[in-house]
Amino acid sequence: MAVDTAGQARTHLDLKSAQLSVVAMVLKTVDVAAVAAELAARSADDPEFFDNDPVLIDLSAVQAEEQPIDFAALVQLLRSHRTQPVAVRGGNPAQMQAAHAAGLVAAPDMPAARAQPREVIREVVREVQVPVEVPVPAPAPGALVVDKPLRSGQQVYARGSDLVVLAMVSFGAEVIADGNIHVYAPLRGRAIAGARGDTSARIFGTCMEPQLVSVAGIYRTTETELPDNVRGKAAQVRLDGEKLLIEPL
Repeated sequence: MAVDTAGQARTHLDLKSAQLSVVAMVLKTVDVAAVAAELAARSADDPEFFDNDPVLIDLSAVQAEEQPIDFAALVQLLRSHRTQPVAVRGGNPAQMQAAHAAGLVAAPDMPAARAQPREVIREVVREVQVPVEVPVPAPAPGALVVDKPLRSGQQVYARGSDLVVLAMVSFGAEVIADGNIHVYAPLRGRAIAGARGDTSARIFGTCMEPQLVSVAGIYRTTETELPDNVRGKAAQVRLDGEKLLIEPL
């Protein structure tokens, strides 16, 4: 007797929606040679800065440029630095068409940030005219110490104590502490101090270039660049009431 198995046929694949974390590279020049020089300098400082990360090229800062972008050369350059360029956004029609011809897909523009329902986020940077040298306080006893570089995607949490990092915190990495965070190397990832609500917690760094800093739930991203007196220099992050301050040391 024949059996109808049409309704029970097995499929060989499923198609589902997915979310993928990517590194957004904001292009500030159409000169690919200049981009190559800067990437070479960053790679010299941290050879493990990239780890085959997917990259989205943001053209919003150069969309008014009339000079064409050599996307083929740009894609080859990024791949040579252990990244995988996959998408582009924010360009003018000619730039987007050229990017598409180079194999990049168009990504939607970044949506406007929505208000956080549970907390008020204020971004305040105190301008200091004359930097004053202040010694960085020593970590509390029992602090968690990390002496290896943290790469993109890695996370360290110091539960109930301070966190001391003696090596670079790369873009995409995350350091969290219930107390203070001390980074004695470039801080380029996310740093979250006072994770359980300690408003007296602080973040200390000898080279402040963070992707995000947060103290007791109040945070600031660096989509807007830090002032020259703290960017790439020794600085601290602390709360003054509900204001997040970033000050030079």
